[in-house]
Amino acid sequence: MRLKDKVSIVTGASTGLGLAIAALFAEEGSKVTICCRSQDPGEKAEKIIRKRGGEAFFVKGDVSSPSDAQKIVRETIKRYGKLNILMNNAGIAPYYPIEDTSEELWDRTIDTNLKGVFLMSKYSIPELKKQGGGAIINTASIAGLVGYQSCVAYDASKGGILAMTRALAVDLGRAGTKIRVNAICPGEVIWSDWGEEFHSATMVKFMEDLPSKEREETLKEMTRRHPIGRIGKSEDIAYAALYLASDEASFVTGTHLVVDGGYIVKDD
Repeated sequence: MRLKDKVSIVTGASTGLGLAIAALFAEEGSKVTICCRSQDPGEKAEKIIRKRGGEAFFVKGDVSSPSDAQKIVRETIKRYGKLNILMNNAGIAPYYPIEDTSEELWDRTIDTNLKGVFLMSKYSIPELKKQGGGAIINTASIAGLVGYQSCVAYDASKGGILAMTRALAVDLGRAGTKIRVNAICPGEVIWSDWGEEFHSATMVKFMEDLPSKEREETLKEMTRRHPIGRIGKSEDIAYAALYLASDEASFVTGTHLVVDGGYIVKDD
């Protein structure tokens, strides 16, 4: 087990990528605190992980709230006695051009996606220091590396996460904390079996409502966009997170791992 005797916090862990990551961390021996803003999905995620033989418990909280971020860390320490890994995964993905992006939507996106990473890191780092080191992994996006149409708030938040990742890695590394900080950049379209949904920066969630023929054509076009020949799965992201969380990545900090099937390097 690659995370045996470790304790992890995974934010945004009730469905999709977050649940896949939390489940894999638990499978690999970590005790996992899963957190999200809604009670029922969070409790359901906890039950899923426990049913698979993992150790997890749910803490309800909004990562953009300082008091909630502190509570998530505090409850983790109360339950498990320590913290080794922080997986900042919580986020939202509004799909609007700047003219249609309200100030409220901008603030909500930045607060959830970027401020949430700041707050969870701020309150987790003292606990990671107590363990003589640890790992912080941030879910960014390829949208933080290239410009996506009509995603101004989302792109800005994910670009900010990448900049924060680098800054934290330098600060914590130079301070001798042995805390590594890295980011993952999922591709444009990731299929999640944990709730049968698409996680996408640029796709509105209409796939379920499309006629079967149109859905099939859309899926073919999505697949064609990926040189590797398939759409990404939540497990692809989870295994990337597992690597960055594990001791195998002990010399990896301040970087981002693109997991997109070659999407952003294609020539068409």
